[in-house]
Amino acid sequence: MDWKAEIAAAADRSSAHVQRTPVMRSAVLWDQPIDLKLEQMQHTGSFKARGAFNTLLSLPVPGAGVVAASGGNHGAAVAYAATQLGHRAQIFVPEMAGPAKIALIERTGAALTVVPGEYANALEQARAYEAETGAMQVHAYDAVPTLAGQGTVMREWEQQGLAADTVLIAVGGGGLIGGALAWLQGARRVIAVEPEQARTLDAALQAGAPVDVEVSGVAANALGARRIGSLCFELARRHLTRRVTVTDEAITEAQRALWQAHRLLVEPAGATALAALRSGAYRPEPGERVAVLLCGGNIAPDPLG
Repeated sequence: MDWKAEIAAAADRSSAHVQRTPVMRSAVLWDQPIDLKLEQMQHTGSFKARGAFNTLLSLPVPGAGVVAASGGNHGAAVAYAATQLGHRAQIFVPEMAGPAKIALIERTGAALTVVPGEYANALEQARAYEAETGAMQVHAYDAVPTLAGQGTVMREWEQQGLAADTVLIAVGGGGLIGGALAWLQGARRVIAVEPEQARTLDAALQAGAPVDVEVSGVAANALGARRIGSLCFELARRHLTRRVTVTDEAITEAQRALWQAHRLLVEPAGATALAALRSGAYRPEPGERVAVLLCGGNIAPDPLG
């Protein structure tokens, strides 16, 4: 797989449809200045729009439209992209997605079904709908067009002058960090940050293959995939520098810090990577230049909903 070419093509294909999100430097969030990529300012409030648009622009969409299972952010992104491109969309989300993300999907006008249980239950129903209707499944993270679309985040950040030695990225199913690893291929250190109660990548690397894990905690409605994607797993085995875990308390503290210092409102998943720095779960070497990717802003409950 020529991931560099896939990601460059995804960027060319989707550039007219996604936001070029801002970057900034903070001198107050940690002991030394750190670079931030504000991907919570992407369409529908997360990086997921990149993978959604790349998928729908690179594959033939059937008349039955598209279907997606999601903890919330992916569903909103697929619903938005499909609506913008004139396709039908059916989205399945678990109840744990929460009212804010459910309302976000409803505002796109896509058809929505809320499923009892967690993400795996929504995925089961989405697969049944795909088989019944012939709609195209848009996977949340474990598909080449999705992962290549997410990889455009890191490509874009480098074009914006990223000078960091090390990038910290939160992990759920692995689309975002997989895309970053596919683009960087060892050119920078990449640190995977997972909630202690949703350790899909850590468990897979320990086991030597993707395995199912139980997921819970404050970030579960965004980082709550039960199993790491196979694409991310293989990329992590080759290119990941290190993995660390953080507590729910560290995640919510990082959320507060972003708001208090910079008025940046992010959901727990969006603060997870920063939590590794602030809690000491990741301790850079002296002089190491560090960057943090803020991946989502769909906080619940919606403070202005």
